[in-house]
Amino acid sequence: MKKYIVDIVLIIIGSFIFSTGINYFAIPHELGEGGVTGITMDLYYLFQWSPGVTNLLLNAVLLVIGYKLLDKWVTYYTIISIACTSFFLHVTEGMGEVLGETILGTIFAGVFIGIGVGLILRTGGTTGGSAILARLTNKYFGWSISYSLLLFDSAVVFGSYFIIGAEKVMYTIVSLYIATKIIDYIIEGLNSRKAVTIISQYADQIATQVNEKMNRGVTIFSARGNYTKESKEVLYIVINKQELLGLKKLVHKIDDEAFVVIHDARDVFGKGFTFPSTQEVSKVN
Repeated sequence: MKKYIVDIVLIIIGSFIFSTGINYFAIPHELGEGGVTGITMDLYYLFQWSPGVTNLLLNAVLLVIGYKLLDKWVTYYTIISIACTSFFLHVTEGMGEVLGETILGTIFAGVFIGIGVGLILRTGGTTGGSAILARLTNKYFGWSISYSLLLFDSAVVFGSYFIIGAEKVMYTIVSLYIATKIIDYIIEGLNSRKAVTIISQYADQIATQVNEKMNRGVTIFSARGNYTKESKEVLYIVINKQELLGLKKLVHKIDDEAFVVIHDARDVFGKGFTFPSTQEVSKVN
């Protein structure tokens, strides 16, 4: 129950931040947006229809279409998200002001929208609209949620060309890109890990030092060089990025000819790192 309460609080906070990005930065600078939100903004520019009301109505239609394909808790969280977002869009309507430079509005719109959507998606919910489509493509095709959002949202943004013009569409694309990157960081984690592959003739010594001095586990694979035909041992280590410099020094001290490959590993869980929540596991099952 505590986990669900925390999720709902995050959805409320995310909905407020998202709505702030729309009404305080995007609309005052006549920027567009993707998905249903972008359509509601276009309707606001054309007919002065309330974004909160049109957002609620359009998302309700999409939710009726897609709710059977979504997990139970995703549906519940999405309903809460749509209700909160529509409410905050209505409450904050007309409160934004034009900043000195359009690029400032563009940057802050992307930051606020990215944080808001990221918080909502991190709980397992969606903001409705194209986010429902992104969830479905992620579930059934394995597409990245953030880039699925970018694809669907771009279709709406380019359609806004006939309403806000080419220059504002270009600013909108910049805002969407910023939001996409922030969504990635929030969903996958700000504290990225590093996966390190080491090939050395002193593999055992390096593994022992990593165990003793860094308190990290090491996996050893048996391999064979294609050119030399010699058998080798390959070390595989996952560490925090703050530990990377120490690992480099350790390896270089033991074997300055070791071959080292470093990879980004943003999503790591298990012993020594974080574990997935019970709710996340249940969603997979």
